[in-house]
Amino acid sequence: MAQKFGGKYSPDGGDSPADRGAYHGARRTRAGGRVNLLFLAPLPLIWAAFTTGPTGLVLNLVALGALLLAAWLTREGILAQEAYEARKVARAPGFPRKMAGSLLTGLGLGVAGYAAGGEVLAPVIYAVVGTALHGFSFGLDPMKDKGMEGVDKFQTDRVARVVDKAESYLKGMTDAIKRAGDRQAEARLERFQLSVRDMLRTVEEDPRDLTAARKYLGVYLMGARDATVKFADIYARSRDAGARSDYMMLLTDLEENFVAKTRKLLADSNSDLEIEIGVLRDRLAREGIRLDETPTE
Repeated sequence: MAQKFGGKYSPDGGDSPADRGAYHGARRTRAGGRVNLLFLAPLPLIWAAFTTGPTGLVLNLVALGALLLAAWLTREGILAQEAYEARKVARAPGFPRKMAGSLLTGLGLGVAGYAAGGEVLAPVIYAVVGTALHGFSFGLDPMKDKGMEGVDKFQTDRVARVVDKAESYLKGMTDAIKRAGDRQAEARLERFQLSVRDMLRTVEEDPRDLTAARKYLGVYLMGARDATVKFADIYARSRDAGARSDYMMLLTDLEENFVAKTRKLLADSNSDLEIEIGVLRDRLAREGIRLDETPTE
């Protein structure tokens, strides 16, 4: 059976989860900087709302609400797009958040312009320009599924559902461990999550591996999430060193099992390829064709 070997001088660098560190492959999120400014920019409308009459109060508060909602949708849309881009098999986001943010930005600017006492044409210009600039700055949402072309739709749907569920477990673990207030535990959990995501990418590349990996990505990962929640609650209250040690050992055991299973999935995939190549060679040989010969016309 073919095996995948790695090492210091191998082409892939032979990185193991323990060698890569917690931030291996991490990318700086785009949901910051300009997005944060979207939350700050409409705040002067609060002053405008309470320094005008009742009509101005209502209009400015409506504009403020629309712009803040647009900023939130834009941030969520960027996070959804980053998750989409990080995966090889992914569904398009169910709701186009960034495009909705563009429309709400235009609406908020239009209402704010009307509240300022501008002519009817001015608010329309604000709305159109605001929508266009927002769309140009942040782009459109992904509109189609990725990695599902020419692949069994049923299998890829199963993989997408399992991956979504696994990612929700990982997010639950990340949120829970923050309550413990232990940076080493957070880093150790992040390293374990690298091994889980290695398995997720392997299953995405070959959906046939899903059956063998389902228990790991379901039962085991849910158990790891529940254990993380319990550890965080206990350690936040008592700073129990024993609980911390037990939790660290659990993560080590889980990581080793996930890494071993992922390697087995890769080895099985290589074995399947060798079988296919062998069958093809036998068929060609029966037809009197040798792969090392050049066909002549």
